[in-house]
Amino acid sequence: MKAKKGNFLWRWLGRGILLAVAALLLYQGWIYAQIWWWVDHNPSSTAFMDARLAELRETRPDAQLQQKWVPYANISRNLKLALIAAEDTKFLDHEGFDWDGIQKAYEKNLKKGKIVAGGSTISQQLAKNLFLSGSRNPLRKVEEAIITVMLENTLSKRRILEIYLNVIEWGNGVFGAEAAARHYYGIGAAGIAAEQAARMASMVPNPRYYDLHRNARGLEKKSPIILTRMNQVQAP
Repeated sequence: MKAKKGNFLWRWLGRGILLAVAALLLYQGWIYAQIWWWVDHNPSSTAFMDARLAELRETRPDAQLQQKWVPYANISRNLKLALIAAEDTKFLDHEGFDWDGIQKAYEKNLKKGKIVAGGSTISQQLAKNLFLSGSRNPLRKVEEAIITVMLENTLSKRRILEIYLNVIEWGNGVFGAEAAARHYYGIGAAGIAAEQAARMASMVPNPRYYDLHRNARGLEKKSPIILTRMNQVQAP
């Protein structure tokens, strides 16, 4: 009797595992289908944008995000270079992960005793913005890595950067290069000058703070460094 009961439990456990694996595979397939669609279609929103809008609407039910998609050719080359210089200098060379950058970030965090650097590439940041929450749990990092591989193997570097430029947060409810350029400088994304691009790239790690503190010391310190590095990188 006990043997039969044990076999019954093992069968249900096996079925549960199979169902969990099937659900996981279906979820990954759903993600890949969206990435494949974005080869020549533009995302209408992202997980991060949806979460930010919900947060804004907790205090302002009629809140809307500022965001307007513009094609790659209509975004200043200065801004492309500035973001690569600031966020991912090896963007054109890696396949989604900058292992040297990850190692340096790990050593820096270990020395400080807390997370002060991430080492994430533009592709990893795009993966997180498109599909994931802002949590730092290990499972989310694994999913981020899987999505990064999908992005790198499905989209060109140019397309990855184009989507990234159009969906990242640049201020309080401000997303994408076009909305950011108009928000900060009253111009379109095509007209961003080198100095303006360097400053905008400096804002990316903490955009809502810098939106409120536009003369912050951090911006004054980082912008000239990024401006110099822009001459050392290439954009797709």
